[in-house]
Amino acid sequence: MNVFYDEIKIRSNDQIELVDITSEVQKVINKSKISDGIVLIYTRHTTAAIIINEAESRLMTDMINSLKKWIPISAGYRHGGNAHSHIKASFIGPSETIPLLKGNLKLGTWQSIFFAEFDGPRSRNVLVQILS
Repeated sequence: MNVFYDEIKIRSNDQIELVDITSEVQKVINKSKISDGIVLIYTRHTTAAIIINEAESRLMTDMINSLKKWIPISAGYRHGGNAHSHIKASFIGPSETIPLLKGNLKLGTWQSIFFAEFDGPRSRNVLVQILS
């Protein structure tokens, strides 16, 4: 089994933001020279997540607004100032795994990979690990 990994550096600009990282993940794949296997995209941050969905601006706004509504910033949390960020990240999850075939991510027609920031703005890292 071949294993390759690299990190993508991200700088978020807002407290809650979806950052399309699909092209950056593909760059890591190209760098790896691995053509077939699986790609793991993982964030080691407890107030961020990885999402696969459509890169349509109105949908992204709807997703952010829905998360704000379901998990409001102020709701009497015991943890303190960023409990909402931890909860949002826990509901979505820290990783996604995608098949890799002939050097390309096997995403659906409308699928993109997003880093979901819930406690920004911050500088973050996303781990991309490729297994063949």
